[in-house]
Amino acid sequence: MNLDRELLATLRAVVDAGTFDAAARILSVTPSAVSQRIKALEQQLGRVLVERTKPVRATESGEVLLRLAREIALLETDAAAALRLDDAGEGFTSVPLAVNADSLTSWFLPAIAEVCTARRIVVDIHREDQDRTAALLASGRVMAAVTSQAEPVPGCSATPLGVLRYHPAASRAFAGRWFPHGADAASLAVAPVVDFDHDDELQTRFLRRASRRRLDPPRHYVSGSSDFLQAIELGLGWGMLLESQLADAAPGAFVRLAPAGPGLTVPLFWQQWNLRSPALDALAAAVIGAARASLPAR
Repeated sequence: MNLDRELLATLRAVVDAGTFDAAARILSVTPSAVSQRIKALEQQLGRVLVERTKPVRATESGEVLLRLAREIALLETDAAAALRLDDAGEGFTSVPLAVNADSLTSWFLPAIAEVCTARRIVVDIHREDQDRTAALLASGRVMAAVTSQAEPVPGCSATPLGVLRYHPAASRAFAGRWFPHGADAASLAVAPVVDFDHDDELQTRFLRRASRRRLDPPRHYVSGSSDFLQAIELGLGWGMLLESQLADAAPGAFVRLAPAGPGLTVPLFWQQWNLRSPALDALAAAVIGAARASLPAR
């Protein structure tokens, strides 16, 4: 199989940009040229590589080639850096990553800041729930991910990072109104909940464990880490907060709904492609080291 690197780069641009027009702007060609390149690659392989939707999505076959395109681009950048072929040392290595929101707002960005600066790495971070980041890794959209999945994605390695500990919490006024006698199944069934987004399962997991049945209380959806915290503080509903968020909050801002309970523990893993790359390896070392220094082991 002799695949044209230009065609592979075009496939990567189309999937990353989401549309043929956007990919054309990135590649400085016409949308027609982008379309012709994708068709040529599909004809060469005899299979459809992208779904012409908005945004464009790679098919199963396209995901295989997308991963190949990313590997080639990363290896070429690593080689140019090693040989000092980039113009005046101005080249950067781009690495797409998938990270859950709570890691992003706590330990992750400080973990990678120094290595990104020192090694001239730019990251394209896809924020996604920790239960779903592995899917982005498997699809070829990202090269590494912070995920709750312990089983390695095919072609990847998995390294334990530590755990995130959550506790159900609410403002004092909210708890006094909705849980005057404690958070039992009856009160949890009607008290409003704050979810981060429609993929956030933490509050639902706590409800099932606390009530031993499926409850469907009213729900707010507040998709922003600081906004989610503020929504709970303002009394819109209760939600699962990190131990660090509770510790950093002003005294009396929150009360735990189950202070004697263990809360919920979410294990995290660093999964990355089995690809030897100085940039990817440097990021991995920084992430794993920082996570193990800041997160409890269990």
